[in-house]
Amino acid sequence: MLFGRGRKNPIKLADKGVVEWKYAACGYCSTGCSIEVGLNAEGTPVSSRGVADADVNRGKLCLKGIFEHELFSSAGRGTRPLLRERWHEEWRPASWDTALDKLHDEIRRIQARHGPDSFAIISTGQLLTEEFYTLGKLTRGLIGSNNYDGNTTLCMASAVSGYKRSFGSDGPPGSYEDFEHTGCLIAWGSNLPEQHPIIYWRMKEAQEKTGFPLIVVDPRVTMLAQNANMHLAITPGTDVVLMNALMHVIFKENLHDQRYIDANTNGIEALRAEVEKYDPVSAAKICGIDEDTIRVVARTFARAPAAMQIWTMGINQSTHGSDGVVGINNLALITGNIGKPGGTSLSITGQCNAMGTREWSSCSGLPNYRYLEVPEHRAEIAQAWNVDPEFFPKKRGMTQTDIYQAMEAGQIKGLWLIATNPMSSLPNTARIRRAMEQLEFCCVQDCYQDTESAQYAHVFLPAGTWAEKDGVMTNTERRISRVKPVTLPPGEAKPDLWVFNRVAERFNKDGKVTFPETAGEIFLEMGRLSRGRLADISGMTHELIEQKRGIQWPYTAAQAARGEAPPRGGKRLYTADTTFSHADGRAKLIPLPFIDNNEVPDEKFPIWLNTGRLIEHWHGRTKTGKIGNNNKFSPIPFIEINPALAAELGIQRGEYVRMVSRRGDAVAMAQPTQRVPKNMVFLPFHFHDCANRLTLGLLDPHSRQPAYKQSAIRIEKIADQKAAAMLSMEMRKF
Repeated sequence: MLFGRGRKNPIKLADKGVVEWKYAACGYCSTGCSIEVGLNAEGTPVSSRGVADADVNRGKLCLKGIFEHELFSSAGRGTRPLLRERWHEEWRPASWDTALDKLHDEIRRIQARHGPDSFAIISTGQLLTEEFYTLGKLTRGLIGSNNYDGNTTLCMASAVSGYKRSFGSDGPPGSYEDFEHTGCLIAWGSNLPEQHPIIYWRMKEAQEKTGFPLIVVDPRVTMLAQNANMHLAITPGTDVVLMNALMHVIFKENLHDQRYIDANTNGIEALRAEVEKYDPVSAAKICGIDEDTIRVVARTFARAPAAMQIWTMGINQSTHGSDGVVGINNLALITGNIGKPGGTSLSITGQCNAMGTREWSSCSGLPNYRYLEVPEHRAEIAQAWNVDPEFFPKKRGMTQTDIYQAMEAGQIKGLWLIATNPMSSLPNTARIRRAMEQLEFCCVQDCYQDTESAQYAHVFLPAGTWAEKDGVMTNTERRISRVKPVTLPPGEAKPDLWVFNRVAERFNKDGKVTFPETAGEIFLEMGRLSRGRLADISGMTHELIEQKRGIQWPYTAAQAARGEAPPRGGKRLYTADTTFSHADGRAKLIPLPFIDNNEVPDEKFPIWLNTGRLIEHWHGRTKTGKIGNNNKFSPIPFIEINPALAAELGIQRGEYVRMVSRRGDAVAMAQPTQRVPKNMVFLPFHFHDCANRLTLGLLDPHSRQPAYKQSAIRIEKIADQKAAAMLSMEMRKF
C-alpha cells in the first residue's frame, strides 16, 4: 500500500458556474495556443482552459493564458470616444461621428499643409489579420502616407530582414514538430520557459524522448540555460563573431554539406573567405567563448543528422540583429538544415499576431509579401483594390523607429497610434517624450485609455481587445488560428475593424475601393490575393480553420479541391517541392564582417545592462499589470545583480538602487543572484518609466530595430530607501 493513500484529499477546483465555453486563440505571445473561455449563466467570462485537440498546445496554457478571461473586465478600459484641443487639457466625451470626423479632417489638413507623408500611422502586432489587411488598404489605397509601420519593428524586424536577405522572403521555414526530429538544437538569445512556455514544453517533451543536445547561447543563466547541455555565456553583441567561428570550424574540418550548397545556394566563395578570418583562437578573445567550446559546438551541430536553431530578442534587438539572423541562416544552409524534418532556422516570434502584420498589413510593402519596389506587385494590388498604381509609393517609407526621429526633427506633424504604446516600449524614453510633445495632432486608438502614450493624444478612440472581435491570427510556425467573439467590447468601444471601415468611408466618398464589413468576407478576399504565392491561404476558410484548430500556410485552393486535408503536424518551407524566393530560386550565403559599434562598459558606466521578459508579464504590463494573479509575482521593477557586485557596492537584497546610463536614470529593487556575471545586471522591460529610460537608441542598419540588449550603466546605492520605495510604487501606476 502506498503511503498516504486514502488519507489525502484530492485537489478540487473552484466551481466557476460555467454554462458555456467559447473558442478562441490566445492573444498574448506568438505560440498560438487554442483556448476556450467559460461563461457563467449571466454571460460573464469567468474561466479559461486549453483546448485538448489543438496541435499547438494540446490542452495546456501558461500563466498568462490561464487568467486571460480577466482582461475583459480589467481596469482602465476605454468606453467612449474622447476629444481635447491640446494634449495637456482635460478630455471631453464625443460621439463616434465627431471623433472620426476630427481624425479625417486632421489627416487631410496636415497632409495638405506639409505633404502626404507628414502624417504617420503606427499599429501593432496584436490586431486580427483581417484588421491589419483593412488598415493597410485604407493607408496605402486611400490615405496615401508612406510613413506607416507597426511596433513589430521593435521585436521581429531583424528576423524579417534576415529571412529576406537569405531566402528572398519573410516566413519562418520550420515548425514545432521539428523538435521531434532534430538531432541538435542551438537556442540563440531565447529563454523559452519564460518567453514561450508552451513551445518550451513541446521542445522539452521531444528532448526527453530523443535526447538531442541543447546548446544555449546567452550572456545570462536563463531558465533555458539551466536546463542546457552546454551554456555559452557570450559577450553581448558578439553573436556574429561566434557564428563565423563555428562556420570556420565546419569548413576547416570538412563538415559542410557541399551537395546541398551546390544545389541550393549562391555566394559560398565569399562566405568562406570571410569566415577564414575567424579562427576559434581569435574569435574567443572577442566573443568570450573559449576555442575548445567553439570547436565542440561546431562539430556537434554539423554532425547531427538534422540540426535546428531558434532565436528570439537576444539576436533581434541588436545593432547586428539582421546580420545575426543571416548568420543563423548561413549555418543552416552550409549544413543542409533547411526544409527537412528537424533541420530549420526558426525565429520565435514575439506578439500573438506579429506574423499577421508581416503577411498582410502592408507596413513594409503590400499584401502577402509583395514589395512596393516591384512594379508588377503594385499593379496587382492596384487592380484588386481599384486604385491607381501610381498612387502607391515606389519604395517603403520610414520604420517606426525612424518615424520618431522625424517627429523630433519636425518632419512628422501628425500621428495615429493603434494598439501600441511607444512611451513605454521605445528606447530612450526622454527623447520619445520630446518627439510626442511636438505633434500638431495625435490620435490614440486602444482598448485601454490609461496608456502613457494617450497622455499626448487629441483624440482617443476606444477599441475592443482580443476575443471581443472576430478574425484570425498567425503564430510562429505559420499556423493560422481563429478568434471568435467571446463577449462585447465595454460601453461604446468598437472592434478595430469597425473603426477602420468607418474611417475608410470618410476617405472613400465615391465608394471606389471596396471594404467588406465582416472578417469572413475579408479573409476570402485575402485568399484570392494569396493564390500562387508563398503564403497561399486560398484553401482556407474561417470554418475550416476553427474545425482543424489552426492550419499552417501554405494550404491552397487546389489542395482543398483535391480533398487533401491540411496536415495536423509540421509543414515546412523550402523543401524539394518549393524553391527559395530569390529570382533564381537559390538562397544567398552572405559574408558578415563584424562591425563593433556597440555601447560597451567603460570607467564611467562599467556595467552591462541586459533586458528581457518574465513569464508572468506581457510587454508594458498594460494588460498583466491589472490582473492580480499575474501582477502579484512581480509588482515592481527589480534587477538581478551578482552577489559579488552587490557586496562591493554595499547593496543588500531588497534595497532600491539607482541605475544611470548616458540617456537617463531609473530606480529598481536589487535581487542578488548568480544568474548574471559580476559586470552585468538584468532588468525586466515590463515596467514603464524604467528600462527604456536607460536603453540605447542605436538601430540595426538593415531592419531599423533598436539595440535594447547592449547598454552600459552604473549603479548607485540610494541613501533614502523610503523615498525610493515610494518612487517604485509610482511606477506601478498606469
